[in-house]
Amino acid sequence: MEALRIISDEHRSLAALLHAIRFMLKEAMAGRLTPDLKLFEAMVHYLDAYAEQRHHPKEDLLFGYLAERTTEGAAALATLGTQHAAAAERIATLQQALAGFVADPAQLPVFSAAFDHYADFYRGHMMLEEDTVLPLIRQHLTAEDWVAVNAAFVAEQHAKSGKTGHSEDFAGLFSRLVAAAPAPIGLGGGAFVPLP
Repeated sequence: MEALRIISDEHRSLAALLHAIRFMLKEAMAGRLTPDLKLFEAMVHYLDAYAEQRHHPKEDLLFGYLAERTTEGAAALATLGTQHAAAAERIATLQQALAGFVADPAQLPVFSAAFDHYADFYRGHMMLEEDTVLPLIRQHLTAEDWVAVNAAFVAEQHAKSGKTGHSEDFAGLFSRLVAAAPAPIGLGGGAFVPLP
């Protein structure tokens, strides 16, 4: 069940990132934190490039195996499929709000509201997966299914690890985000500096 470990690890990382952004926005709105625009841009990039474009396709593969084994959870799978299909529109709305804030600091409340909407959606989305679909996957997938799913997940991780130069190093980016995020949600290592 390596695939479930990978999904769970990714959910924890995404939840931590959502919490960090929410914390920083709350502090910035209260005037206790000067926003690090490059850090916000990098965090929203991570949400797009990793969560929306890389994480969801793995889930779709896993959910497809469940749909082949049972009709139980079909409504939840349909909801998740619709939500995954709307990812580009959802992240574009957040990116537009961020771009508005970067161009005009007075737009912080607009970005904050857009982010709250995104984070609230994502929390409910992950809860549907974890509370309804993942238990069904544990129950219904066969040993043969797990061999195929685990192999596909491990191959995807290896091919897209960023260590071969063929894709972005998301583990490295996540570590850099944590290092730059202010305490107590990060290490407070100073302003985020994008890689060249």
